[in-house]
Amino acid sequence: MALENSDKLQEHIVLLGYMGCGKSVIGKSIAKIAAYPFTDLDEYIEEKAQQKIAQIFESKGEIYFRKLEKKYLRELLSGSNPRVISLGGGTPCYFDNMEDILASTRYVIYLKTSVSALAERLLSETAKRPILQFHQSKTALETFIAKHLFERQSFYYQAPILVSTDEKTPENIAKEILESLKSQDK
Repeated sequence: MALENSDKLQEHIVLLGYMGCGKSVIGKSIAKIAAYPFTDLDEYIEEKAQQKIAQIFESKGEIYFRKLEKKYLRELLSGSNPRVISLGGGTPCYFDNMEDILASTRYVIYLKTSVSALAERLLSETAKRPILQFHQSKTALETFIAKHLFERQSFYYQAPILVSTDEKTPENIAKEILESLKSQDK
């Protein structure tokens, strides 16, 4: 389902949502179908800083990381060539990042995923994700995720497009998003 040149969208497509919702996988699928470049903000930060995010947090702290995140988010959003951008789960919640995102494109999508689906996906990643390291059981993880989602929902729900991801494949979600964006442009 590659987009024809006449169907090309002329703005960035920005994906946001909680960790584990599929932003990167779905973003890559959208980019492939739409023939857009794809950028994962976390990977972009690591490349620019020449350091892993966990190392940045450990050596310089979260505030330093959030300032870097804002800087590189603005850099990506100001680019003139449209791309698919996958944000970190907390990106919209700091500084005026959400305002910057909404000012840069109409195509801001919240990938909404249930707490139970998120916990299922993230349970095997608790060792790799420092924020989850103290939530080893599924029940503890679900409680943590539910609390975190509650704190972030006012940011996530500012996205003009909401797509539920539960029980859908990344490719189907990507197609659903692109169809929605194309119909908006008509």
